[in-house]
Amino acid sequence: MAAAAVGIHGSIGAVYAYSVYTKPLMAALGWRYEQVTLAFSLAIGCLGLSAAFLGRVIEQRGPRQAGMFAALCYGGGLILAGLAVSLRSPVLFYLGYGVLGGLGLGVGYLTPVATLVKWFPDRRGLATGLAIMGFGFGALLAGPLILKLIAAAGLAHTFMILGGGYLTVMMVCAQVLRRPPDGWRPAGWTGSTHDALHGATAGAEPASTRRVLTSPRFVMLWLLFFIQVTCGIAVISAASPMAQEIAGLGAAQAATMVGLMGLFNGLGRIGWSSLSDVIGRPATFMTFCVVQGLAFFALPMITHPLAFQLTLFVIISCYGGGFATLPAYVGDLFGTKQLAIIYGYLLTAWSAAGVVGPMFAAAARAKSGGFVGTLHYGVIGFAVALVLAILIRAGQRRIVPITA
Repeated sequence: MAAAAVGIHGSIGAVYAYSVYTKPLMAALGWRYEQVTLAFSLAIGCLGLSAAFLGRVIEQRGPRQAGMFAALCYGGGLILAGLAVSLRSPVLFYLGYGVLGGLGLGVGYLTPVATLVKWFPDRRGLATGLAIMGFGFGALLAGPLILKLIAAAGLAHTFMILGGGYLTVMMVCAQVLRRPPDGWRPAGWTGSTHDALHGATAGAEPASTRRVLTSPRFVMLWLLFFIQVTCGIAVISAASPMAQEIAGLGAAQAATMVGLMGLFNGLGRIGWSSLSDVIGRPATFMTFCVVQGLAFFALPMITHPLAFQLTLFVIISCYGGGFATLPAYVGDLFGTKQLAIIYGYLLTAWSAAGVVGPMFAAAARAKSGGFVGTLHYGVIGFAVALVLAILIRAGQRRIVPITA
């Protein structure tokens, strides 16, 4: 089950390698930079929207059918994008890569995570970390592969080959996904330790999905995730010029650093989420806020190239860890019965942050005349996020998981 989840997430994680297509698309078709990047923005936007509004369908239809739907949308979207390149049609490219591919991204991202959380109640962090680690590493594998395929088969055929390949891999993996039987639990696990750690309330009336989505705890968790992703994307989108401006890295060194950031993003997803099984999700999210806040504060003063990069890698590991730990936290707070619905709505924070993050970084840099302003605003953001994390923890024992 976990291997199938990694296969699906590793396939859709290739979306993070989209920048590799940018120059070839501009050179081959004469499209402007804004035209090329719009497709990526559409894909991430549709990811959040499809995760939010199709979460209920995923719960109703089951993970196997949802996984097959994701495979058809994502793989089909890439194939359609290849056809659009052949026809030199930007509109068809947006429909293929952006809209149809984005639908596949959202459903493909949500389905394995919601399934694994139910199979691993004793190790929710580890289970979701495994799947979402695949998403982080997907771009590392796809980037070099895209370059080789473009050189060997051409740009249009690259989209089609990858679309067919990812469709096949995701379709095979989807056949493995299924819900656990009612009342299933790992051998020897009673649930008492987990319930004590996370404050489940026995014998209380189950919360409804609507009550959860309108509760202060859900709103605070949405804001907490939004702040973390916004600050993370602000750094990711400006990492190379920031390293050159503050620490004096050369262009080639900065490019190497960006590649290593993908590695630490993936390692942070499995590392932090596994740690959350030991110290609990509330403590993990509070640690994210403290560690990243201190790192944002210190980064403008770190001019040594190695120390600067190590600090940045810590930030990126926390960024990835937040993605991997969030679904387990949702399961702790609200139960797993309707997790696909609740977690799907939380992913809209990712879509919103994907728009706000780069804009925030650009506006802060313009106002302060450098990247120092961006980092200082980030410190304030993480201070607010820490308060939210503490408030969520304080009220967690009054949350009743959804059991029906």
